[in-house]
Amino acid sequence: MTAKDLVVVVLAAQRDGRLDPLAAEAGVTHKCLVPIRGRPLLAHVLAGLELVEGIASVRISVEAGADEKLSAIATASPLPVRFMPAAGNIADSVYAAAEGASGPVVVTTADNVLLAAGPVEQVAARLRAGDDAVVALARKEDIQAAHPEAQRNFYRFRDGGFSNCNLYGLSQQGLKAAEAFREGGQFFKNPMRIARAFGVMNLVRMRFGRVTTEEAMRRIGKRFGIRASRIILDDGAYAVDVDNARTHRIASLLMEKRLAA
Repeated sequence: MTAKDLVVVVLAAQRDGRLDPLAAEAGVTHKCLVPIRGRPLLAHVLAGLELVEGIASVRISVEAGADEKLSAIATASPLPVRFMPAAGNIADSVYAAAEGASGPVVVTTADNVLLAAGPVEQVAARLRAGDDAVVALARKEDIQAAHPEAQRNFYRFRDGGFSNCNLYGLSQQGLKAAEAFREGGQFFKNPMRIARAFGVMNLVRMRFGRVTTEEAMRRIGKRFGIRASRIILDDGAYAVDVDNARTHRIASLLMEKRLAA
């Protein structure tokens, strides 16, 4: 039986405390409250975590005052949920939310509405097997099979095009890898940020597709002195999060397809 030592961090803070455009369009006071198929975004993420084995705590990282807006969603969940104050950047928010954790830490986002137990448990299993940092990816062809407009940009590697699934795993040693994401935002769209985090030669190899995803993770691990790996999810829908009206529509369609199946 899986030990209850898994901490799940859900990054839910609005950038700079500003109301997200999608929330403004929906007439709600926080992006987490944006409805999709009759439930708030955050409620879908928590529902996706409910069947995950071994969860000791779900920690929702939010800006000051947001916990009051979102408390009803947390109270309705059977999970052990608590709110944690977000910091000024992703890395420090993860550090703060993971404080006191003794086991593996899985990180996701509050707009990752198609999240399910299987991928989370795959990431946690890698951490329990000794990996320090795990990234969940989906292949371009699987994402486009889920919906042709699901993603418009892909990371190019020697083994194909990929997109991340907003699902990461960190051991206690691997928490230092979160430093790479200190500046927030779309990490791989900014070459200088990759250079600062992983080194110029790694940047060149990754930008021009000269390494496989496995080789890239090995290089990243070596850079940080940790064991890093990736898992590739077969269902391309996992690469869809709700960033705007287009992805909101697509996520809703994919939810409908899942229910029909």
